[in-house]
Amino acid sequence: MDLNEFRERIRAGESERLEFKREARDLRAVGRAVCAFANSSGGTVVLGVDDRGGIVGVDEDLDGLQERLSSFLHTGLSSPVSARCGCLETPAGWVHWIRVPHQQRGFEPMRHRGRYWVRCGRSSVEPSPSGLEELLHVFGFVMTEDQVIPSAEEHHIDLAVFIAHLRAMGFKPDKGPQPSMTDDLRNRGVTSELDGVMRPTLYGLLAFGKHPQQYPQMGNFVVRCAAYLGDHQGSEVISASESRGRLEEQVNRALEWVRSFGWREEYRGLYRRNVPLVPEDALREALVNAVVHRDYSITGSPVSLDVLRDRVLVTSPGALPNHMTVESVRAGGRPRSRNELMVNAMVVARLMEKRGRGWLLMSEAMAEFDLPEPGIENDPPGRTVRVTLRRVP
Repeated sequence: MDLNEFRERIRAGESERLEFKREARDLRAVGRAVCAFANSSGGTVVLGVDDRGGIVGVDEDLDGLQERLSSFLHTGLSSPVSARCGCLETPAGWVHWIRVPHQQRGFEPMRHRGRYWVRCGRSSVEPSPSGLEELLHVFGFVMTEDQVIPSAEEHHIDLAVFIAHLRAMGFKPDKGPQPSMTDDLRNRGVTSELDGVMRPTLYGLLAFGKHPQQYPQMGNFVVRCAAYLGDHQGSEVISASESRGRLEEQVNRALEWVRSFGWREEYRGLYRRNVPLVPEDALREALVNAVVHRDYSITGSPVSLDVLRDRVLVTSPGALPNHMTVESVRAGGRPRSRNELMVNAMVVARLMEKRGRGWLLMSEAMAEFDLPEPGIENDPPGRTVRVTLRRVP
């Protein structure tokens, strides 16, 4: 590229595929742009040009900067970037550029400092939850419970929790001949091999992980809680929380949040009883089913727990699994699971069973407080399932 051609490109200004950087001392901003171009349609980062297109040059050793850029492209992002670097001498000094192609379809998009970036007009931005879901799908990263999480390692599994799980199943991991821990984790679907390295699966992290939500693609695998003053979600929010951690922890922390609202005392004859915000057995069943049966390919949406003046809503991403219908859920029996390993983990933890009695148990818990049967809405186009529990008036 000669100087005249370069000036013509600069004169056209920043765009979806061209970004200017005045200097290169801090490569974090450069990294965001490179990451965004790699995850989008490709583009060029130019160093030594200000935001208005003025050529100012880079005041840094020529060979030293080229070497620093080359090293950054190999180690500064989640995987090496196959970009081309170049430079051109101008009257104002040396100008450098990094030409980044669109990353070929691979296991997952690029990340810089643990975060995804994409191009939006002339800016590098983090994708919205729905944008992240689409980005992961474009790159072929469709989350299932046996999906390996490439940024996690075997030591991110809490072995004490895993061993307690084995004991709960009746095994005695400290007696007699035993497989190695690595083999045991692999055989039970907690880890799997990726490029010659054993790494945790989605199931492994959500059932036994130390900090499941620390990985970029798992940040929304939580229960998001909100309480509203009125009877719709547009009313004032009076309390909000987020239940994180393993599946069991998410359920228990969401229940603790609801318990924090206290209870109402009522008398039946001479005897007093404490009336909860909503029957806890029914709410627990709804939450357990929401976190276990949710569609984990929908990465940008959490399970939501919304407390309204007259009802509680538990909304799970993903329509009913395996050809189930609202009628079959209400009838009970013949349980079908989208995430069989997660279901087994919750059964062992005694938070659910596999008899298909969940809806019947919820209805019974509601009836104990003279409340109507729970409501259920299956929305395949919107990819959600919602359970409604009427509150004690």
